Amino acid sequence: MTKEKLLEVSDLSISFQKKKTEIPIVQGVSFTIHHGEITGVVGESGCGKSVTSLALMGLNANTNTTGRILFQKKDLLLQSDKEWRHMRGNELAMIFQEPMTSLNPLFTIGDQLTEALSSHTHIQRKEANKQAVQMLETVGLPRPSQLLKQYPHELSGGMRQRVMIAMALICEPKLLIADEPTTALDVTIQAQILSLLKKMNAEFKTAILLITHDLGVVHNICGRVMIMYAGRIVEEGSVKAIFDSPKHPYTKGLFASIPAFTSKSERLSSIEGQVPRPGAIKKGCMFAPRCPHKIERCIQEEPNLSKLADDHSVRCFLFEEEGGANG
Repeated sequence: MTKEKLLEVSDLSISFQKKKTEIPIVQGVSFTIHHGEITGVVGESGCGKSVTSLALMGLNANTNTTGRILFQKKDLLLQSDKEWRHMRGNELAMIFQEPMTSLNPLFTIGDQLTEALSSHTHIQRKEANKQAVQMLETVGLPRPSQLLKQYPHELSGGMRQRVMIAMALICEPKLLIADEPTTALDVTIQAQILSLLKKMNAEFKTAILLITHDLGVVHNICGRVMIMYAGRIVEEGSVKAIFDSPKHPYTKGLFASIPAFTSKSERLSSIEGQVPRPGAIKKGCMFAPRCPHKIERCIQEEPNLSKLADDHSVRCFLFEEEGGANG
C-alpha cells in the first residue's frame, strides 16, 4: 500500500541578495514526506539544513525562494501572510535549536502555551489552561499546573525543550520540524527528548522532519534520511539502505568520522577541507575539492541525483562510471 504524501518539495532553491549579487544557499532540493513518517536531514553546519526548514515554515525573510513546496497539495510559496498565520502552529509547527531564545522571557509558560491555542481555536481561557496542563503531562513534565505560572528562566534546559515540544504539538499539527532539538542538552536528556518525539509521532501520527548533524540520532528514530552538502541533497533513502551501504564519498566520510569505541586507533578520521562558501564553486560537483575519489568529470560537471534502488539515491558520477545508477 502506497503511503499518502503530506509534503512534496520540488526543485527548491534559496538565495540571498548581497549588494548586486545573488548568493545561492540551497539549490535544486527535492524530497517527499509521507503522513506519519520521521525523516532525518544530516550535514555539516552551513550545508543548508536550517535554511531549508525555515522555507517550509515561510520564515526565510529577504531571500529569493523558487520551486514548489506542496503541503497537502497546496503550494506554500503562493500563500498570503494571513494564510501563513493560520497554518503555522496549526498544521505546521517547528522546534528550534535553543529553547531559551525561542521562549519569550516576559511571559509565563501558561501564557505562551495558551496563546498557541487561542490563535487557532475559539476555546475559552479555562479550557485552554486545561489543555495546556494535559499537554505538559503528555510531554512528561512534573507539576504541570504549577509550571503554567512559571517563567522560562525558572526551568532547566531539558524542561524548556519539553515545553517547546508541548507548544509545537498542542494544536496537533500534521508536520513537526525539529531543528537540532537536542544540541544544547546533555546525553541523558537527549535520549529522553528523542524518546518523547518517537512517542508523539506514534500518539498523534505527526510526521517529523528532524534536522541534525548526529547520525546516531537518525539511526535511533528515523525511517528515511537525506544527506545534505553545500545546499544539495547528495544521498537519500531509507535509514537501513544508507546505514548498511553508504555510497557518496561525503556520506562515507561522515560515517568514518564517528568514533568507534571498539577500535584501538587513537586517531579519528576526518573529511579534509571545509564546506565551501555559498557561491564559491561555479561548476562541477560541490564535493569535488574534498573528494578523494574525484575524476576529471567531477571538476567540470555536476552530477544528478541517480536512483540506485527504490529506497536509495546518490549524487555521484562514480556510480554512473561503474554502472551503479542503472544496476
